[in-house]
Amino acid sequence: MPNIRWLLSLITVVHRAVYRLTGGRIGQRLGRADMLLLATLGRRSGQRRVTPLLYVEDGGRYVVVASNAGDDRDPAWLLNLRKHPSAEIQIGSRQIRVQAREATDSESELLWPKLLSSYSHFHDYRTTTRRHIPVVVLEPAAPQTAKV
Repeated sequence: MPNIRWLLSLITVVHRAVYRLTGGRIGQRLGRADMLLLATLGRRSGQRRVTPLLYVEDGGRYVVVASNAGDDRDPAWLLNLRKHPSAEIQIGSRQIRVQAREATDSESELLWPKLLSSYSHFHDYRTTTRRHIPVVVLEPAAPQTAKV
């Protein structure tokens, strides 16, 4: 398979910009799949990194797949979340603080059919890579209460 990482990077930059500029009116849907913007803290740089990702909603939480388009390397956003699990997502114009965690094996198997129904290529990614593709659960963070 030819190296098309440069093309994926370009698509990501354009998608992120259009999504932000339009408050998600353009870029929130990709066919049948829903898209969010995930903002993480860079594990080495400490800089804010924003990545558009396909997601499914499951009981008030948001589920994403660290497929990296079937690449044998984990995506940078997953490595960032492993170091800094507090993050923020944007769905449309809504900003939501979340806590990220990797789903357990049993959770992943329960969520997998729902993920495949939104984007069938996840199956292809699982079969073309040698690594385990993690499913990541983004749970809304508890609201902060003011201390008196």
